[in-house]
Amino acid sequence: TFFSELGAEVIKIENKTTGGDVTRNWKLPNENAENISAYYAAANFNKKIIFLNLKNDEDYQQVLKEIKKADIVISNFKYGDAEKLKLDYKSLKKIKSDIVYGEITGYGKNVNRAAFDVVLQAETGFMFMNGNAASGPIKMPVALIDILAAHQLKEGLLCALIKKLKTNKGSYVSVSLFDAAMSSLANQATNWLMAKHIPQAIGTHHPNIAPYGDMFLTKDKKFIVLAIGSDIQFQKMLKILNLNELLSKLKFSNNNSRVKNRSELNIYLSKILQSKKAEYWDKLFKLENIPAGIVKNMEEVF
Repeated sequence: TFFSELGAEVIKIENKTTGGDVTRNWKLPNENAENISAYYAAANFNKKIIFLNLKNDEDYQQVLKEIKKADIVISNFKYGDAEKLKLDYKSLKKIKSDIVYGEITGYGKNVNRAAFDVVLQAETGFMFMNGNAASGPIKMPVALIDILAAHQLKEGLLCALIKKLKTNKGSYVSVSLFDAAMSSLANQATNWLMAKHIPQAIGTHHPNIAPYGDMFLTKDKKFIVLAIGSDIQFQKMLKILNLNELLSKLKFSNNNSRVKNRSELNIYLSKILQSKKAEYWDKLFKLENIPAGIVKNMEEVF
């Protein structure tokens, strides 16, 4: 999909014996039964679809014909299937020596295990630290690990294309969902690795910055979220909110103090922010370049 968005011609092979990509039927209750699903559309922008049975010799030869003309081949087979079908890197390299081959797996090349995004979110720590004490673990509302892995594969393949332009040599590029998830833990991972802090489910709050991720209800019952990243931004925000008396309080004077005294600080902020509508605060914050935003649903976003 990323290559398609960048202007490449993308040919996708779907299994004609099973009705094609399973996500064609991942539909909302109100979606038209005759059309492809919105889910499928999200992942297959501008692709040319060919329905083939890779176990049929004629269809298999057609695939090989397409591969010989291709710059990149991307596969996402279940464990062992690429080798059985002779569509793995070693097999295809014999018919196209400079092939750039990309592969996404769940847990690595040699692990025979089905991989679904929500399970990866659970096993790599995302769900544990997402949500809050009342909700318990919560998954992210999009298959973000799938998307992260796809981005990483795309980057590897772009590097492989640069290598091919310089050396005329192909490459094998492999990304697993598990590795993509682990590498994306960022500061939450280093909070554990360096400080032995196990990130907890603290809702939208940031463990290291305050008020960052803190949400407040406004007069029109909308939520506004703050992302104050510096003492200067904090001071400017207090002036906008007419909370100048807090400027002299040591407990709010720097970020570390604000993280420790977050609950008390939020009582002050909540009282002021609920006195006006969300748009009122949004305009003031934008004028002074204070990082904040109204929490919007999809209709409001688009």
